[in-house]
Amino acid sequence: MCRVTPHRLVLVSILAGCAGTPDLSHTRGTEDLTLDQLFRDNEFAARGFRPTRWLGEGDAYTTLERAEGGGTDIVRYDAATGARQVLVPAISLTPRGASQALPVRAYSWSEDGRKLLVFTNTRKVWRDHTRGDYWVLDVDRGTLRQLGTDFDATWLMFAKFSPDGNRVGYVYKNDIYVEEIATGRVTRITDDGSRTTINGTFDWAYEEELGLQDGFRWSPDGDWIAYWQLDAEGVRDFLMIDNLSGPYSQTVPVQYPKVGTTNSASRVGIVSSRGGDTTWMQVPGDPRNHYLARMEWAANSDALVLQQLPRLQNRNKVMFADRATGAVRAWFEDRDDAWIDVGEDALWLDGGHEMTWVSERDGWRHVYRVARTSSEWQLVTPGDYDVISVAHIDTAGGHVYFIASPDNATQRFLYRAPLAGGPPERITPTDAVGDHSYDISPNARWAIHRHSSFGVPPKIELVHLPDHRVVRTFVDNQELVDKLAKVRRGPSEFFRIDIGDGVELDGWVVKPPDFDPSKKYPVLFHVYGEPAATTVRDRWGTGSHLWNLLLAQRGIVVMNFDNRGTPAPKGREWRKCVYGQIGILASADQAAAVRAAQKRWSWIDRDRIASWGWSGGGSMTLNALFRYPDLYHVGIAIAFVANQLYYDTIYQERYMGLPETNPDGFRDGSPITFAKNLEGDLLLIHGTADDNVHYQNCDVLVDELVTHGKQFSLMAYPGRAHGLRERNNTRRHLFEMMTTFLEERLLDRRH
Repeated sequence: MCRVTPHRLVLVSILAGCAGTPDLSHTRGTEDLTLDQLFRDNEFAARGFRPTRWLGEGDAYTTLERAEGGGTDIVRYDAATGARQVLVPAISLTPRGASQALPVRAYSWSEDGRKLLVFTNTRKVWRDHTRGDYWVLDVDRGTLRQLGTDFDATWLMFAKFSPDGNRVGYVYKNDIYVEEIATGRVTRITDDGSRTTINGTFDWAYEEELGLQDGFRWSPDGDWIAYWQLDAEGVRDFLMIDNLSGPYSQTVPVQYPKVGTTNSASRVGIVSSRGGDTTWMQVPGDPRNHYLARMEWAANSDALVLQQLPRLQNRNKVMFADRATGAVRAWFEDRDDAWIDVGEDALWLDGGHEMTWVSERDGWRHVYRVARTSSEWQLVTPGDYDVISVAHIDTAGGHVYFIASPDNATQRFLYRAPLAGGPPERITPTDAVGDHSYDISPNARWAIHRHSSFGVPPKIELVHLPDHRVVRTFVDNQELVDKLAKVRRGPSEFFRIDIGDGVELDGWVVKPPDFDPSKKYPVLFHVYGEPAATTVRDRWGTGSHLWNLLLAQRGIVVMNFDNRGTPAPKGREWRKCVYGQIGILASADQAAAVRAAQKRWSWIDRDRIASWGWSGGGSMTLNALFRYPDLYHVGIAIAFVANQLYYDTIYQERYMGLPETNPDGFRDGSPITFAKNLEGDLLLIHGTADDNVHYQNCDVLVDELVTHGKQFSLMAYPGRAHGLRERNNTRRHLFEMMTTFLEERLLDRRH
């Protein structure tokens, strides 16, 4: 078992709101929550802020506001003064002959700010709305025209202006096109797109696991287009069954590479934006066993910078590719004994002579500068702490702004450090707590600041940087704050718990109103536990917070731990000691934390211990009940992976290696291996249209449980995907079922 140095400061604190925000973690309200309020009427939804776009250097921004006569205005605000100007009235977004303005899903400006690209009439592709219709508004002329009128409606993807703003490139049915705005003339840039030849976008696995959707890039001079092409021939289809569309079932094929099977081959090419032959980059290595994870122009129009990962994803080779010849030369390599992260925060400095890079090479996530010619690395953010994410790089001011939390892994704050290297300076006020995020203007003078904490709804405001002076508040969610103040609730707190071997886990607990430590309470442990996310975060909405309050009102304590292997800012060793043993080390940590909690708090009823989780958390719940049947008595597993061999190549192989080299890990990390040990009450929940974690996982687990004579409950949601949000009343039905299941098994009044 790997050993981790405990985090520097020990925290056992009652939850508090951000500075100037009331603490709502423990109030004397009298009202009980209902499932209808939470999942039908949505009474406790926090207000957000419509999408903003910084203009020019960043001293002004635009946002969407409802127009008086209907539709949406695009409004410009001066950051310093707040002066308001309706830049694009809804009437300007009303097509000729139409009675209503276009509903704006997203929008972007040309570089000169004279043209507006509007995304509307959208459709979901896997997780996100990435196809639909695009319209261009010429602000000076007041003309509005739709792009791709000769194509099928709702099928354009990833449209974006050329650098001069006179053309728009987009993807249509796996081919790339360029359209002249003034004339409507369309040039087809690629002509071999098909179901298995994918130009300018990606297959399911690349999108889901590498975060890639938009697969083409204009060159800075606008003369060239660089793009990915995937060859999905040989990737097997997984067939989902649609039983809801008519009297006969239909199959829904998804190109989905399961662990150890054939991947799509990827390559990158460059073609003239006026059309012509593609020059393919001569990247070494088998394209089916390497991933081209990132591609951008290398601060000019003559070369690309590429990131290539091998199938094991333990090295990131960064290389230059020549536009004219396709020749490739190595630049630098980042590597890790476990897995390596894709370089997300790369930005060119000093006219393209250096690039920023985030690496864990010294055991912590830090920002570096890498020289273009010498490949020398310079550490920008030294210290024993993690840079969670880069918020902005201010080249003019000489600073990198980033999110970090050196002393408390459950919180998030803004820091900055000199690009020349040096200690961090905290920008978020020192008396603030909770979770803070920032959308920083190009000139680093302003930021849209969003912050919340556990039980305290978000506040959104404009702040001046670097002094963090609040200029104006956009959303304070005061109505929701007042409504929450009426809710009956007990104490909540964050804590750390020692599970032995020098390891401490962060956790939180939500207790019932009128909590009495002399009594015994059932405890429901909410769990995720995989490398994709943390759940112990001091922010609004953590862990289905309002449902936790409802359960607490009914007498159930809810608790959560982040085990090792979750992406908490506690150093590389914390995150990566789980390599090769997903589902094994994490479930052992969770079980150890439950036992430590039982020793620490006598009010925990050892005979009424439950677990629930979704996706990886569903798998973790199954591992809890199957591997530790003496400890856990009740479980709810949603959208779970039962057998790790049934998940996709990119995710599972990143953390587990290959099945031929780690057969024991794949076997012992899969819940189905230990299903024969089930003793408690188990509820399985899965959507039959889940393209992510296939319903197959539920079928094979059910078969195994039946084989061993194990009784359980099962709910299959037809036509629902991984998030169980499709069709009518799904969420309301889901949480009523879960609530009833837990009450029947945990609130037996004989205890």
